[in-house]
Formats: sequence, C-alpha cells, structure tokens
Amino acid sequence: MSEYADVSAVTSVGDHRWTARIDPGWTILGNPNGGYLQTVMARAAVEEAAATADDGVHPHTVAVSTHFLRSPRPGAVDLSSELLRRGRTTTQVRVRMSQNGQVTGESLFTLGALGDADVDWASPELPIPGVTKDECSRYLPPAEAFPVEILRHVGLYLHPGQTAFTSGEPRGRGEVRAWVELPDGEDFTPESLLLAADVLPPATFDVTPGGWVPTIELSTYVRAVPVPGPVNVLLSAGMIRGERVDESATVWDSAGNLVAQSHQLAGIRVG
Repeated sequence: MSEYADVSAVTSVGDHRWTARIDPGWTILGNPNGGYLQTVMARAAVEEAAATADDGVHPHTVAVSTHFLRSPRPGAVDLSSELLRRGRTTTQVRVRMSQNGQVTGESLFTLGALGDADVDWASPELPIPGVTKDECSRYLPPAEAFPVEILRHVGLYLHPGQTAFTSGEPRGRGEVRAWVELPDGEDFTPESLLLAADVLPPATFDVTPGGWVPTIELSTYVRAVPVPGPVNVLLSAGMIRGERVDESATVWDSAGNLVAQSHQLAGIRVG
C-alpha cells in the first residue's frame, strides 16, 4: 500500500469493531488532521457496508458528517460501526472513534456508487478552478516555527498571491487556494478526498494570524471519482463570530472536474 492508504487503514477485530493507528506524521501542532480522521472512519464504513452486501453496490463515500468531541493522540484508536440502512441507491453507516475508552468523534456516512455522470446543472455562483500546478510554489513552513507535520507528507502548492499570510500580512479576503498531492504520487480516491477537503491552512489565516483552528463539525460531499493526479482546492471563510468560524472547500481534480465539497464549523480566537 502507498503511504496514505497505509496510515489510514483499519483492521477488523470482529463484531462490527475495528482498530487503527493514528500516525504522528499526519498532525498539526500534534493534533491529527480532521480530514485524515474522517478517512480512517470512512475505511471502517466502507468495509462495514461491503461485509453486509453480496454485490458491493455502494463502494464509495458520498457524504459524511463528523462531530469531533476531542482530539485523539497519535497511537491506537478503536472504531465501532453500525449499518443503519441499505437502500437501492445508498447505504448509511454510523462510525464512532474512541481512544482509551473515551469517544473522540462520531460520523454518519452515506455510501453509494460514484460514476462519470455529466453535470446536469451548476449555479453560476459556483467557484471555478484556479491556475495550473506549474504556476504554484510548494509551501513548507519551518518546523521550528510552526510544526505542521502533515505538510512533510502532503505536497501543498500555494497559488500565486496566496503567501501573504505566511509573512503575517493577511489580505483580509479569507481565502486560500492550493494544489494538493499525496506522497509518492498516490492517486486520490473518494475516501482520500476527505483529506484534500480539509488539509489547507485555515482560511482565517488570510484574515488574522493564528494557530490551530480546531474543527467542531465537518461535512464533506464527494461528487465524483477523481482522475489520477493532484487536486486543486479553494478554501474560503464565511463569518467569524463568537469564537466560531465557518469555512467551505471546493475540490477539483487535475482535469478540472469538481469532485468534492466541504463545510465546517471551527473554533477560533481573534486577537
């Protein structure tokens, strides 16, 4: 297995239970990335659905909503899965992650079969992809100043004009654009798109300098199986109020197809 498939893998221990190992290399200030944790839970959801189906008709993550209760530490975690419903076009599965007897997060998954269907309609307000990856520069913050271990593994290539926040001079637009690639050229899957939709630096960095912006709730929708290659991501903030911020991400594959979207509520302190 390639690195991301390996570090997000789950092992069945029977009776709708699974184990996984949270890798310290996929953390931000020591805290595992939310999209990474969603991927781990997605592996259990997909295996739960496959174990209870004879034909495997719903092999892909289509939608997931996760509530993060506390951040697990790198190391072993336990997962439990529950099949809620199997329908003609979708299957619903609940997955709970825990560590040392404490629940760290719970996700509700909708699984289905993603294909190459044409887009029937799209709002004119829908964002469009940015520049090509060749026009972007890799962003790797110095470890001694900002220990973001995940960016030692994920390639993050910021679009031109997106680096102002790295020098403490945010533009005030609340927006970050970048290309994202997995280690060793691993192709994105519907499950690893959950990482892509949450791996960019917080869009609030383009508003006010800050540290960790912990996710409270994250909903991600996978719209299509991506073509091989890196993905292009736009992350934008909506409103900061009462030490909370909402952020939305749009993800395109290397052919310009919109393949994932996410919305989250996160904590933040301004000033």
